[in-house]
Amino acid sequence: MNSVEEGLLPPVLITGEPTPSMLLSERMEHYNVPGICIALINNSEIEGVICHGTRRAQTDNPINPDTLFQAASISKPVTAMAALRLVQEGKLELDQDVNEVIRSWKVPESVLTFEEKVTLRRLLSHTAGMTVHGFDGYSMEEEIPTVLEILDGRSPANSAPIRVDLVPGSRYQYSGGGYIVVQQLLTDLTSVPFPDLMMELVLEPLVMSNSAFLQPLPAADVSRAALGHSITGEPLSGGWHIYPELAAAGLWSTSSDLAIFLIEVMTSTKDQSNKILSQSMIQEMLHAQGGEGNWGFGMGFLRAGEGSTAHILIGGSNQGYRSQMIAFPETGQGAVVMANGEGGEELNNEVLRGLAQIYGWPALRPIEKSVVDVDPLILEQFAGEYVLADYPDFPISIRTEKDKLVLNTAADGETRELHPESDTRFFSTVSTREYTFIRDDQGKVVALETSGGGGQIIIVRKVK
Repeated sequence: MNSVEEGLLPPVLITGEPTPSMLLSERMEHYNVPGICIALINNSEIEGVICHGTRRAQTDNPINPDTLFQAASISKPVTAMAALRLVQEGKLELDQDVNEVIRSWKVPESVLTFEEKVTLRRLLSHTAGMTVHGFDGYSMEEEIPTVLEILDGRSPANSAPIRVDLVPGSRYQYSGGGYIVVQQLLTDLTSVPFPDLMMELVLEPLVMSNSAFLQPLPAADVSRAALGHSITGEPLSGGWHIYPELAAAGLWSTSSDLAIFLIEVMTSTKDQSNKILSQSMIQEMLHAQGGEGNWGFGMGFLRAGEGSTAHILIGGSNQGYRSQMIAFPETGQGAVVMANGEGGEELNNEVLRGLAQIYGWPALRPIEKSVVDVDPLILEQFAGEYVLADYPDFPISIRTEKDKLVLNTAADGETRELHPESDTRFFSTVSTREYTFIRDDQGKVVALETSGGGGQIIIVRKVK
């Protein structure tokens, strides 16, 4: 497995140039991530688990395969599987108005819900028109709200009320808040506390013995939990935040337990396991649901690619933790990566790209781009400061260094080289974003267009 630890990759490689050497230990230091655990799946089995680093920065308490991490939004597909099991058992309907089932709270009615209703299908696929994207959790010193207080945004909840602000079913709008409605729905339906219900419906049948929807973490498990760390690598006060928003963000787990979950999903699509859901129900779970702007969300998972490249994925982001998991049902391949630092998102992506390259995954490998020669005098014309109208205090600075173009952003302090694809279009190896310089009718450089990140185009004006 040494090749995994030595084969991390950036999103872009330059044709004809050596592949950069990126070691896991060095990239962890670069991103201020103290610990990471990677579970690799091949042929629908766990091939190995790689753990590096420590539970807490600047200590010698090592991460191991049984170390607990906050799974964050990876809680959502686990919740979705439990809800769909109840649907499969005839205890719940996917397309029923949830207000017909919830007893202790109701989705507030409005003109938006006059015809279209909030349903389980829409809640699980982020198409219910619900508010509240995500949650910050609560420090050890703060009072923890009840689920009903979270739903209504009442003190001591630190999030806004969870409400409908779009016609249900009309479009995709990511909503962690919607999953709190699901949490209350399942609790009211079964009269079973949510942690116990999740244990009964999913965790115990799959023998995910190191996983639980328990917040706060029981004292007996504290000693084996990885502490969360800030973007600068500082441990969070108290070790981690508490997330009473269990269905959306409250799962504690390990990379190997989540790999077991992924394997169950993959094998169920082929009718080879089906411990929880039938083949038809798991296919319904993974099917991208309707709604304008939905770029691939099923119920709990994001689906991407078609045919041989089809895969499912979900990432998690709690205070101090970053996680990612991906699976290719057709090939039985995948991985789970969990990190105890907020710099872990980019680190996890570098790990996954390396795995994709090493194991020949049908997607996620770095893209290759070719570089052309551009006259240094032309490069000089691009140098200067560029400002986005809405963020004048965070300019983008572009300069030349040794006949190369270098970009620096005040927002994150990052410096990156821009490589020319043409005499106006450039790219960086650290992201898939492209940079195109715009000239006016007189040939003067007046703006910079950046594109990427889901197709978003941003134009920044040159001011100096």
